[in-house]
Amino acid sequence: MLAAKEEIRIEQAVVHIMDSSLGVPVLSDTLLDCGSDFADFLKAHIFRIDTSDDIKNCTFEEDSSIFRLIEKWTPESFLENSQKIATELYTLMNQNIEIPAADLLVVEYSVEKHRYLALLKMNYKTSYTHLTNADPWGNNNDIIMQKAILPGETQKLSEAALIDLSSPQYVRLVEKKYEVNGVKTNYFSKMFLKCKGSLSSKSKLALVSKAVTEVQKKYFHESEQFEVQMETKSILNEEFTQQGGFTVPAVVDKIFKDHPQMKEEVQEKLEKYNLTEATVEPQNPATTRKFTAQHLKTDTGIELKIPMEEYNNKDRIEFITNPDGTISVLIKNIGNIVSR
Repeated sequence: MLAAKEEIRIEQAVVHIMDSSLGVPVLSDTLLDCGSDFADFLKAHIFRIDTSDDIKNCTFEEDSSIFRLIEKWTPESFLENSQKIATELYTLMNQNIEIPAADLLVVEYSVEKHRYLALLKMNYKTSYTHLTNADPWGNNNDIIMQKAILPGETQKLSEAALIDLSSPQYVRLVEKKYEVNGVKTNYFSKMFLKCKGSLSSKSKLALVSKAVTEVQKKYFHESEQFEVQMETKSILNEEFTQQGGFTVPAVVDKIFKDHPQMKEEVQEKLEKYNLTEATVEPQNPATTRKFTAQHLKTDTGIELKIPMEEYNNKDRIEFITNPDGTISVLIKNIGNIVSR
């Protein structure tokens, strides 16, 4: 994973217009001028994808025509091969109207003299802009709707792929499901690139969290659930802080150390996704940020945000279950309170 986007050097790039409404792709016969501002735009998108926990590690299948092009990639064949890749994608888009229109940016870049290829599908956004028409009586300014705005530097791309040209059989990608023949499908990996691989770190974490929560809700009374869920959050935060991630068997053991039946049910749920022995190692701090604090809301409308280090310090906060079943929260040793 890249440490900084400044490590990226853009070598060459081209854009092909993939507007389904046109009926044919508009393929470029010339390379883009990658000046400093535009190069920064490309670097920002590549860096965002490379450091995303949505990214999947995949391997091309033997019958992938995209792999056959990339396998023999040379800087000299860049333009011709980019057109062939764009044509493959457009054919698929034209057959499935739910796949959004886009510009396809094909970018060859290097990191410390190591060559990579990026396929950036930039789905169009709709926005407003101004238009000026000059006539003999002066300027006529108007506001028009522009339906082919590209995603900005800070926006995530729905579909993109990064390929190490020294190991072209492997591809790292982000994607979104769209309807194909009436079924939501990961068309980008399954039908366009023709590759297969593991779940992303974010998907793994979401599935483990969901399985744990479902089992806890099944076995614990509603009044107990918030406590066990807080403790689960604390355990996960400790794993992320100390280890940078966790193995599924180890974390399930910690969460359900006194409940073998619950542990078994969680394992059964995760077995469907081949996650019983998986490792979850998120790279982006945004993925694990929600585990750094306890966010609580009472039925009376009171909201509390408790940093995890404070939650784990019993000299700072205590949760008390009263005889009537209600819960009291005791916040201790406060030196100062500020109203915000």
